[in-house]
Amino acid sequence: MSKPRSQETGAELDLPATPHQTEKGHPKGLYVLFVTEFWERFSYYGMRAIFILYMTKMLLLDKALASNIYGSYTGLVYLTPLIGGYMADRYWGNRKSIFVGGTLMAIGQFLMFLSATFAAGPDKAFATMLMWGGLTSLIFGNGFFKPNISTMVGQLYTDNDVRKDSAYTIFYMGINAGALIAPLICGYFTEFKWGFFCAGSGMIISLIVFYLTKNKYLVSPSGRQLGIGANKLNDESNNTPENKDKGAFSSQQLIILIGGIIVAFSILYFGVGIDVWGSLIYGMTAVGPFVIITDKSLTKIEKDRLWVIILIMIFVIFFWMCFEQAGASLTYFADEQTNRNIFGFVMPTAWFQSFNAGFILILAPIISAVWVFLAKKGISPAAPFKQSIGLAFLASGFLFIAFGCNAIPKEGASILFLTGLYFLHTIGELCLSPIGLSMVNKLTPGRFTSLMMGIWFLAIATGNKLAGTMSSLYPDPKVTTHAHVLGIEINNLHTYFMLFVGFSGFAAVMLFLLSRKLQKMMHGIS
Repeated sequence: MSKPRSQETGAELDLPATPHQTEKGHPKGLYVLFVTEFWERFSYYGMRAIFILYMTKMLLLDKALASNIYGSYTGLVYLTPLIGGYMADRYWGNRKSIFVGGTLMAIGQFLMFLSATFAAGPDKAFATMLMWGGLTSLIFGNGFFKPNISTMVGQLYTDNDVRKDSAYTIFYMGINAGALIAPLICGYFTEFKWGFFCAGSGMIISLIVFYLTKNKYLVSPSGRQLGIGANKLNDESNNTPENKDKGAFSSQQLIILIGGIIVAFSILYFGVGIDVWGSLIYGMTAVGPFVIITDKSLTKIEKDRLWVIILIMIFVIFFWMCFEQAGASLTYFADEQTNRNIFGFVMPTAWFQSFNAGFILILAPIISAVWVFLAKKGISPAAPFKQSIGLAFLASGFLFIAFGCNAIPKEGASILFLTGLYFLHTIGELCLSPIGLSMVNKLTPGRFTSLMMGIWFLAIATGNKLAGTMSSLYPDPKVTTHAHVLGIEINNLHTYFMLFVGFSGFAAVMLFLLSRKLQKMMHGIS
């Protein structure tokens, strides 16, 4: 096992051996975070599986509006981690942020339960108001929870521990174990309110598990309690005369950040005509990385590594814009164009949301073992190359379903086409998303970890918002007017899905061509 290296100088560090540094097995704290994230993701994906159906079938919203609301919600869910990361780095620490976030999410799910209760009656307006309250609570709660629990996974290991990629993949299994079960349970109920109630109950369980186990198992390789107090106080690279009093952002940087977001928002909203939430998400995504990369305390090596993260964020946007069709346009396809009759049993539409998670549970251990095997042989590809492979599998999934849309039988397309798409997309996701989380943790200086994780999630926020925008172009057979993208009329499902083949395929080729240069900029961290 190679020795850990300083993130500032790249020099090897001599640390005392501890049980946490052995290559055999993983620290028990990983499994605490696994279970905590399992129930939180059960909550999120249970609600997500029925959300678009709830809006169109109970609140009676049209598909284009429901798609844009879905995109704004899932985008904002990944935008607020910037706020949660900042609070953890400068003030609260990871543990308090996780608990506050979890509490807000539980409140949000139960507001959705009340919304669905009233939606069954004549008062749709009050039900819609409760929905907005629930979404707001969920958005801010996720912002405090998500970046901080992801950051704590990396803190269980030393900088260059070869198990870190494997740990994030195992953690990703926790996410997807919850995502597998949630649609099956929450999507089973014909009354949406009980689905939202189950999602809220899952969040309560997550909070209980975290609270009861955090002190015993969430410790660093040296035995220090993790997540207590601001992250800036726990960063060794911050304990220098020039850095010791600095937080994640200086006051000057914070002013530049807020001012930059206001300018970017104004240009996008008033100049380009993008909606309020899209202008906010895109503006923050553009400004956030610029502010952090200009921090004067960064060394040349740290800047290079942060540039790698920022450049890959562009490709991550393409990935999630295409991948997140699962919650909207692919749900429409499953509900209206797919033959869901299996030996006389009509499978609920929401159950398709479990396919991706189920494949992850099967494939994650295999892909994780492959990365560890290649690392031990000294031939493990760098993170950018792995992620270009992920984009290529994403493109192949859309190519597969586009082929199936050429001639859809009267009874609906075969269930095999959605199954094949989710299988290929799962391989792509495992090559990109957990690798990205690990990369952010390894390449970011400790004093910026939660904040940079929040900025990483900005790319996912932009991808999710764009996914909703693209889903609003879904060719509804009841509508005669069709949208145009890049001069192409989207008048059938084959053309619609081929559009995603083009986007993700282009991104895969470009990232592959850049991967060698990005690897050099990582300065020995793979």
